[in-house]
Amino acid sequence: MISGETRIRSCRAFRLGIVDYEETLLLQNRLAEARKEEKIGDVLLLLQHHPVITMGKSGKIQNVLSPEALRERKIKVIYTDRGGDVTYHGPGQLVIYPILSLRDYGLSVPGYVWNLEETVIRLLSELGISSGRVQGLRGVWVGNEKIAALGVHLSRWVSKHGLALNVNTDLDLFSLINPCGTGRRATSMAKVLKREFPMEEIEGRMLKCFGEVFGVSLAEGSMQELEAHR
Repeated sequence: MISGETRIRSCRAFRLGIVDYEETLLLQNRLAEARKEEKIGDVLLLLQHHPVITMGKSGKIQNVLSPEALRERKIKVIYTDRGGDVTYHGPGQLVIYPILSLRDYGLSVPGYVWNLEETVIRLLSELGISSGRVQGLRGVWVGNEKIAALGVHLSRWVSKHGLALNVNTDLDLFSLINPCGTGRRATSMAKVLKREFPMEEIEGRMLKCFGEVFGVSLAEGSMQELEAHR
């Protein structure tokens, strides 16, 4: 589903480190509004979150299996406007939020989701991890275990939210939920290959694969460039 156009687009990429989910959601909202008004170009945020549970528009509260354990750990449950059900975000998980004007890419919503999945599949393949799609389910899978979750939101064809790839993630915390409501377990790159990865390396690979799949030239921006939108 990669766009057939050969024109190379440009996109600013920002590495935010480990950041609060709610603050980042506000940043996404402001960037998306600025993109709709054509005040900025396309943006890609790369980050990790402090531990948090998020609910998509299809979320069912019964998929939070242990509210008491979440309260004890002081992990919030936050309702969002992305697609999908419940998921966990935390350190060791690489999250990307593309703020893109999809009309410029000639992509439908299914095509956009396919491209996000393809970005992860290519990244994992570079490191010797065989992964793929499961019919009827979003995300990227290693066998029957999910290694990357997807949830997106579009308004006037500008995207928010995105994907979360389990790199060195603490998988025990997924036991507190029914991830994405599928009843299937999560896995990580560290679990599959039995070693941990420098997050900076995986961010670099993500940028490369994203650029290849979406046909964009990525230039890394500074935190100062985002200050006006915080």
